[in-house]
Amino acid sequence: MTISSALNASVMGLSVNATRLATISDNIANSATNGYKRADVDFSSMVINQRRSVYAAGGVRATIFRDIAGQGALIATGNSTDISIGGRGLIPVTDQFGVNETGAQRALQFVSTGSFSADENGFLRTLSGLNLLGWAADTNGVINNVSRDSGVGLVPVNISVSQFSASPTNLINLGVNLPAESTLPSASGNPFTLPVEYYDNLGRAQNLTFTFTPTVDAAGATNSWTVNVFDGAGDANVSIADFTLVFNDSSINGGSIASITPGAGMSYDATTGQVNFTVVKGSLNAFIGKIGDNAGLTQLSAPFSPYNVSKDGAPIGDLQSVEIDAQGFLEAVYDTGFRRVLYQIPVADVPNLNGLEALNNQAYSISQESGDVYFWDAGSGPVGNIVGYSLMESTTDIATELTNLIETQRAYSSNAKIVQTVDEMLQETTNLKR
Repeated sequence: MTISSALNASVMGLSVNATRLATISDNIANSATNGYKRADVDFSSMVINQRRSVYAAGGVRATIFRDIAGQGALIATGNSTDISIGGRGLIPVTDQFGVNETGAQRALQFVSTGSFSADENGFLRTLSGLNLLGWAADTNGVINNVSRDSGVGLVPVNISVSQFSASPTNLINLGVNLPAESTLPSASGNPFTLPVEYYDNLGRAQNLTFTFTPTVDAAGATNSWTVNVFDGAGDANVSIADFTLVFNDSSINGGSIASITPGAGMSYDATTGQVNFTVVKGSLNAFIGKIGDNAGLTQLSAPFSPYNVSKDGAPIGDLQSVEIDAQGFLEAVYDTGFRRVLYQIPVADVPNLNGLEALNNQAYSISQESGDVYFWDAGSGPVGNIVGYSLMESTTDIATELTNLIETQRAYSSNAKIVQTVDEMLQETTNLKR
């Protein structure tokens, strides 16, 4: 009976508008929730096979979805570990139980933003208990080969293991000019000394001393020097390595190194322009320059000038803070000014972001509708950069939600009116037999 189909259609109309009212209520309640993605309802008609003379109302059904792909505005904060995605993509996290589980068993979830801070064990997590995941770097701050199509290689980010850090010196750059007049027959032959500080494996400062002794010959200028290296961490009076330099005095390559003869305890790599020798802490390299090149050691008609002497490494330092850059590298910053990469935070992406399953705490998980996850470097491929010192606001727009509320209220009232009308018509039909 068509009048019955009208009743059923109006009841369905009441139901779907009640569903839409629930999503509006949720959106308004979370209008101040950072990272919240608004829920919405899509209405679609239901059609029953019709005959020309009789029409039966099919009704309406609701499909609920969450606009996870929508981007909220970013707001600045004062916390370096408040992070958001400036574009497409999500941040990998796990729940409180996932910290102690293996990568294959860990619950993998995703958020669009998060205010992370270290807990009592040093793990970065939100107040709601979601722990940040990332790829761990090795002792040199390098991220090795990782799996990008699964979260097996991701580990909970922990900064307590890096409370103190020291980086030993591996390379010293020697930019020094040796005076050409010192190799003339009339020169005194006195050596020049250059002390250089380096850091050992325990973060202690040690001293190397380079002694440059000119070769003086009454027959003429030699352009030759003998270099000895002394390590203050051992016997400072005993040379641990030496080599001989001859400089070019031609019009084309004047002042550059013409030849190098490594002595005891030293080797020379012509490709890199570095000499290698062993100090108490272990192997150490020093850049002195390539043959025919003007970088490194030179011999010009100028005073003895250590114009560019530098080294890598850092002394022992206390962790002051951690920061995450736009490429997702989480760096520890120490009070010595030394910075060390601890983790890389990837950006997760799926073919259908709106197909992800919504969880508590503005988190999402993989579903059949979303497709498989892939982890990109931040700022590469289709995903955006990671933005530190920021949080993403809710995508709820109060004005839009209130407008939708008015529409829903009117639609619900109209469907209720149809129910009332059908009831009156059925009552009239019942009165026909009286």
